Amino acid sequence: MKKEEMKYEEAFAQLQAIMRKMENDEYSIDEIAAQLKTAQRLIKLCKDKLSKTEEEILKIQTERE
Repeated sequence: MKKEEMKYEEAFAQLQAIMRKMENDEYSIDEIAAQLKTAQRLIKLCKDKLSKTEEEILKIQTERE
């Protein structure tokens, strides 16, 4: 799935799963770097979606005033 198509909730759930597995030492040394890269991508996606939503909300609020 392309990151543009992934919903915030999906990205956040995947990020939580990665964090939970890291906290429980479920990844091998070889998997950690790949999972950290995935986590970074998911964090960026979530931040971008939150920023875009915030901008849209501010725009709507400004138009209503």
